[in-house]
Amino acid sequence: MLSAHERGHAGQRPGAMRNVAAVRPPGQKLAPVSQVVQVDRLLGLGPRASWGVGGGWHAEPVSAPFGTATLVQGPESLLAERAVQSLVARALDQRSDATVSRLAAGNLDRGTLAESTAGSLFSPSAVAVIEQLADLPAELVDDLIALARQPGDDLTLIVVHEGGQKGRALLDQLRKAGVDVVEAPAVKAWELPQFVVAEVRKQQGRIDRATAEALVSAVGSDLRSVAAAVTQLLADSEQATITAADVQRYFAGRAEVSGFVIADHCLDGNREAALGSLRWALETGVAPVLLTSAVASGLRGLGKYLGARDERLRDLELARRIGVPPWKLKDLSRQARGWTSVGVAQAIRQTATADAAVKGASGDAQFALEMLVLAVIECRGRQGAPAGR
Repeated sequence: MLSAHERGHAGQRPGAMRNVAAVRPPGQKLAPVSQVVQVDRLLGLGPRASWGVGGGWHAEPVSAPFGTATLVQGPESLLAERAVQSLVARALDQRSDATVSRLAAGNLDRGTLAESTAGSLFSPSAVAVIEQLADLPAELVDDLIALARQPGDDLTLIVVHEGGQKGRALLDQLRKAGVDVVEAPAVKAWELPQFVVAEVRKQQGRIDRATAEALVSAVGSDLRSVAAAVTQLLADSEQATITAADVQRYFAGRAEVSGFVIADHCLDGNREAALGSLRWALETGVAPVLLTSAVASGLRGLGKYLGARDERLRDLELARRIGVPPWKLKDLSRQARGWTSVGVAQAIRQTATADAAVKGASGDAQFALEMLVLAVIECRGRQGAPAGR
């Protein structure tokens, strides 16, 4: 059975996601070419190529729900889940007695597929959500394609593919069958602050760009965690406004904050601050592997910056090349003054050694991390051939 959240109509409560959508009058047959809806252009702010992330989180419905088949595909599970919930909610808004089934493709057989797409004794209308499409048994491919091509007036068919190469042939067949397509691409690091701003506005709140960037730095790059953080902050805010002080108060102790603060101190050459932050992070229970990961991430970003900074790229292009949000370029520019490519390469080697140590090669993870901090700072400004060559 569907949860109350999924049954709620998206337009009936503040901050709810509107549905993702194509324009087709009710009853009109599927077009022979699928309608592709990019999640990043659904706010009406332009395509990804010209706007960056666009607004792929609040959109209009892909089509009239019944008598349609929709493919939701892409690796970003939160966006895919929202698209599915949106379609299901719109179908139930149209026919509240419809039977809703959510099934894993790998567990399907012909009987289950037929039962889930044919309604019930209580209602002829059915909403069938088939997830993990890549695991669909080969003997059911033809059956699913037939349903997608002619779903019937009482069926809303939604199939979900999590991305990757497995099942690509089936996706091609579904597109040829004329299904609507909703893309749920991974959100890039530089797009996350825009996601935060859109998410806050969706929930009738306010946040400025600098605070959105601080929230991303505090919570990390997992989209679901970022969305949850926005919801939590707004729930505890009397004025529906998220401030920098709110972010600091709630998330200053998060693992990624501690790890990346340590990494920044290392890249800045600040030994005292780096060691102090490291000891505090370990005392507050941050896993050592998260700290080595943060240092490695900082070094990789710095190395990419050193390799690309002379190419005269615009900030947005440079940020995309490196894989960081644009606001991070200012930090990289400052840190790069004390580093050479040789020094970065040596520091990455030291980080790999420390990572092995905290994963079991050493009996003292704290000592290994302290040695890593000192070794990375020692590599700062180093010239000559990388060690080991």
